[in-house]
Amino acid sequence: MLKIAYDPIYAHPLPAGHRFPMLKYELIPAQLLHEGLINEENLFSPTELDEETILFTHNKTYWEQLRDLTLPPKEQRRTGFPLSARLVEREIRIAKGTIDGCHYALEHGIAFNVAGGTHHAGSNWGEGFCLLNDQAIAANCLLNKGISSSILIIDLDVHQGNGTAEIFQQEPRVFTFSMHGDKNFPFRKERSDLDIPLDDGVEDEEYLRILYDTLPRLIEQQKPDFIFYLSGVDILATDKLGKLSLTKEACKARDRFVLEQCKSRGIPVQVSMGGGYSPDIKDIVDAHCNTFRVADELYF
Repeated sequence: MLKIAYDPIYAHPLPAGHRFPMLKYELIPAQLLHEGLINEENLFSPTELDEETILFTHNKTYWEQLRDLTLPPKEQRRTGFPLSARLVEREIRIAKGTIDGCHYALEHGIAFNVAGGTHHAGSNWGEGFCLLNDQAIAANCLLNKGISSSILIIDLDVHQGNGTAEIFQQEPRVFTFSMHGDKNFPFRKERSDLDIPLDDGVEDEEYLRILYDTLPRLIEQQKPDFIFYLSGVDILATDKLGKLSLTKEACKARDRFVLEQCKSRGIPVQVSMGGGYSPDIKDIVDAHCNTFRVADELYF
């Protein structure tokens, strides 16, 4: 069964300027339900995450500043959000949804988090609308519980997964792969195990060629027993922050290729949705829903 982490708190109200991107968290499951692709049994609502699991990944002082709402104003501005108890609850529920999704993926081959992909959060900082790094937290959870011993994180959001790279820079059991816009945020990049920076304006053929050439060899070399996939749709030409020039069809082909690589090798995969900032919310929702549609075709 396709299992999808979703909670209304994912789309909780934010100040003006932040509400539009949050609409997709309500609209994606609504669209999938409308199409009949899923029903209510496919959706699960995560609980809050315990502190011990958070501290596998994030610095104690940083976490306590989030928890106690004492993060310095400069650091709050870096996150892009005004800090609140509701926002912290949202972040820990997203992370728990990704952890729960790992267990569903081990059972069913794949699982999704409607939110997540908070890859700019480092061990002791928040940045770029990311406070806690959901896939890093989940990867460390798998390692600490002895469930996994070799993890590959495939980050195809248009922005480099700098926080993820920093968290795992000294962890040989986790291989971080980020293919992203070279001249895009974050402007101070961290070093992933494999970074592929792309020039502005890259189109379908070049993007897919690079991915097709890279990913199978990478999986064969690393032999992961679990994969995390960050499937941001900010690679679209319509995206106001992305700077790449991909069509929706190429974005769907990207998702199909990644998931085919996982499925054909029997490697469980957890998918977090990542970014998407096209001016028309329909473009964002449709591109994200394509990831679910492809998974349904391949796995179910």
